[in-house]
Amino acid sequence: MGYKLVFEDRFNEGQMDLNTWTFETGGHGFGNKESQYYTPYPHNVDLSHGRLTIVGRKEDYENNHYTSAKVTSYPNRLFTYGKLEVEAILPKGKGTWPAIWLLGQNFKEGTPWPLCGEIDLMEHVGSNPNHIHFSLHSKAKHFTQGNQLTHVEVIDDVYDNPHVYGMIWKENHITFLLDGVEVASFQKQHGETEIEWPFNQPFYLIFNTALGGSWGGPIDESILPTSMHIHRVSYYQET
Repeated sequence: MGYKLVFEDRFNEGQMDLNTWTFETGGHGFGNKESQYYTPYPHNVDLSHGRLTIVGRKEDYENNHYTSAKVTSYPNRLFTYGKLEVEAILPKGKGTWPAIWLLGQNFKEGTPWPLCGEIDLMEHVGSNPNHIHFSLHSKAKHFTQGNQLTHVEVIDDVYDNPHVYGMIWKENHITFLLDGVEVASFQKQHGETEIEWPFNQPFYLIFNTALGGSWGGPIDESILPTSMHIHRVSYYQET
């Protein structure tokens, strides 16, 4: 058994591939009381250095006082099983809330969160430096109940050097990887349904840097602008 590369974007063409990526926009807090407005492409992104940079700024936009970007692969590129890797450098500063994550495509079709399922390849808040969260959320186990399947790693240089956040995703388990090394694995238990394990359907990938919010907390404006750099996305299927 091995893995074959079936999709990769290294963001080195100087512009986004809009046949793959879309930009979600809005400033309504996204259910977490977030402070930023997610702007249309290319307002809060930069691709001039051979990588995708998402910039969070202190800036009035619509009725918000901060801006950022939220990039998704829906509906053009969906993922089910296989190995997924995202190489990134994280933004620094209190009030930042970057994430590399996935939602079930049925969320876009009306299935509510968390029944749709959520996979967090990387979630971080600047108020707790260097702590990286890998998590799974389902209808039965999610963060609003405090019982999500989760694992935390502490990495000293997440703001200065790229790290590879990844997973091996199979029908009955998801194993999280950091720089290619297994850090946590979660197993579907006997008799569980989509209520506990909604991870048997296509998911789409999301990159964003939220500012403030229920977990991000108060924003230290002295650190703005701040950037998350995405060096590559690589997706492999089992051979």
